[in-house]
Parts: sequence; C-alpha cells; structure tokens
Amino acid sequence: MKTNTELLSKVAGFIWYEADLLDHKEYQHWLQLWSADGLYIVPTDINETDYLNTLNLALDDADMRRMRVARLESGESVSADAAGNTVRMVSRIRLLEAGEELVIARCAMTLNELRHGRLITYPADVEYQLRPVGDGFLIERKVIRLLHAEGFLRTVSFIF
Repeated sequence: MKTNTELLSKVAGFIWYEADLLDHKEYQHWLQLWSADGLYIVPTDINETDYLNTLNLALDDADMRRMRVARLESGESVSADAAGNTVRMVSRIRLLEAGEELVIARCAMTLNELRHGRLITYPADVEYQLRPVGDGFLIERKVIRLLHAEGFLRTVSFIF
C-alpha cells in the first residue's frame, strides 16, 4: 500500500486547523472552510448512509450552518447558555480517496467538553469529503458518527 504522504499531511493540517477553530470558537472562520453546497451531518445511526431520508442530529446546509453559528455567538439558544470549553483530539487520519476533484479522508475524533464543572467525552469517527482549492480545501461533506449517538446525548453547545 502506497500512501500519498504530501496529500495526507495537507489533509491532516486542514482537519487540525478546523478543530482548532472550533475549540477556540472562531465560528466565522470555520464557516469559510465550507463549499456553498457543503453538508454537515451528525446521524443518529452510525451505520446510516441515507442522510436525506433518515433522522439526524444535524443535517446542515450553508444556511443552517450560519444559523447554528449565529445562535452559538448570540446566546439565543438554550444550548448556547454557559457554553463549555472544548478540546478536540484528532488522530488516525486515513485517505480513502485522493482524486483531483475530491479527497475523502476518515479520522478518529474525541471531543472533550468541560461545562458546569463536568468533563464529557464524545468519541466519533469523522469522514470528510474535501474539494481541493488552491493550496487548501473546501469541505463538501463532514459526517460525524458519534459512538453513542443512539444513546443519551445531553444538550450540546458546540459544533462537532
């Protein structure tokens, strides 16, 4: 198996940059990482792939992402009250497809949230569909498969 280490390095750098933006609540910069048609998806079933015809915790197009960010920044949402601090750990990044028009990568992510003095951990598999643009990428699709999506999830005040 041959790995395109240069592309893998660029993809890893992009994913780590996105994680840093979200951990530091730089949501406006995060919005700029997306293509106009990009979809942010958090399915309730980690095995589901028909996101448009099933229940999801999130299925956000550009308008929904902007509204989600507006609620988080304004505090209008109940879930944004006393927003917690987060630290994302991203590892096991693997290129699944490396085309000129689309790069697909999968990684492991553990999101740690400290809110009201409690530390909560959200482990997930994350798949990115990235469109190469210049020296970087735009996110075409991001699917976050939370390991406990089918179980109890408390109100979240962040973007996975």
